Amino acid sequence: MTAPSADPGVHGILAPAVRLDRWLLMILVVLLVTCSVRYVDRHGLDATGAAVLAGALVLALAYATRSLLPGRTWWPTAWIAGMVVLWGTLTAVAPSFAWCAVPVAFAVLRVLPFAWAVATVVLMTALLIAAWQRITDGFDPVQVAGPVGVGLLTVLAYRALDLESRARQDLLDRLVEAQDELAEEQQRTGALAERTRLSREIHDSVGQGLSSINLLLQAAEQNWQSQPATAREHVATAAATAREGLDEVRRVVRDLAPADLAADTTGTALPAALRRAAEQAAPGMQVEVRVDGAPGVVPASVAAALVMTARGALANVREHAGAQRVAVTLTHHVDEVLLDVRDDGRGFVPGQVRPSGTRGDGLAGIVARAEALGGRADIESAPGEGTTVSVRFPVEPVEGPL
Repeated sequence: MTAPSADPGVHGILAPAVRLDRWLLMILVVLLVTCSVRYVDRHGLDATGAAVLAGALVLALAYATRSLLPGRTWWPTAWIAGMVVLWGTLTAVAPSFAWCAVPVAFAVLRVLPFAWAVATVVLMTALLIAAWQRITDGFDPVQVAGPVGVGLLTVLAYRALDLESRARQDLLDRLVEAQDELAEEQQRTGALAERTRLSREIHDSVGQGLSSINLLLQAAEQNWQSQPATAREHVATAAATAREGLDEVRRVVRDLAPADLAADTTGTALPAALRRAAEQAAPGMQVEVRVDGAPGVVPASVAAALVMTARGALANVREHAGAQRVAVTLTHHVDEVLLDVRDDGRGFVPGQVRPSGTRGDGLAGIVARAEALGGRADIESAPGEGTTVSVRFPVEPVEGPL
């Protein structure tokens, strides 16, 4: 379909050419004045001449009225019909007005749909030929072939223009549809990424905390009679873990880093958070937490990612590795911070981990979290040789006092 016009009832293939009306009016006025002067010069200003001049004036004024009247869906069709009738009447009386067919035909193409425009142009061509034959002695084939050829070329040219306009509009419609589909797909992708992020956050924070609480309470139940002091310690640790788990839930909901990490200005909060994660995630397992390099303040988002990575890695060790010892090492470099979680467990082949629900699911979350923050995660393991999970994040170096 052609591009829509701003005027109601205007459907022609030249409808989008808004400024064409002014040029057509100027050309029509020039032709009407020329034809009127020629007619009066040859036939004099008698009653017929006065009628011809009045008709030319009415045609010019009527041609200029379409854009001045209130918009009506029926008005453009009625207007173009009046133009054709006025032109046909003038041409029948004075054949020289046949030249005015050009701007009138353009107006027809401006307003009417293509099929109706072609029919009207054919009718105008027939009237033009008949008018010229009246003033010709004998049959002049040029005066037949000329108008027919011009009319045919006009129809073919504007048919091609119509097809081109339809193809362009169809392409635009498809482009708009593709943009809408792309926007919907981006929205779905964003929602999926957010769900994945929340799933990873919950798995490595709330989920691991609940698992630790369960293990601590089981240990307390086993020692309740024989070692009540140890059982009370387990219960106290479980309660502290539950409180921190509640904080984690709030943090996930608000998408904020833990309060102690966000407010850290000394670089001590991150090692402390790692030690708490080790105590909660691996009760009864020997876990050593070391800090190498000069402690520095890292961004809260990176600090939170390091703590959750440690929790996830320790949970994997507890559930799958069968390890006796685990070393958690935080290393500060000038331009990056590195976390290593090394165990002496049974190990595995990294490319052959089992699907969701086992060790591979937690490791995949660690890798995805690191990449999301511009870092990198490496998993090194082999059967019988333990496993090392390493994550590193770039940090801006902090300049000391001059």
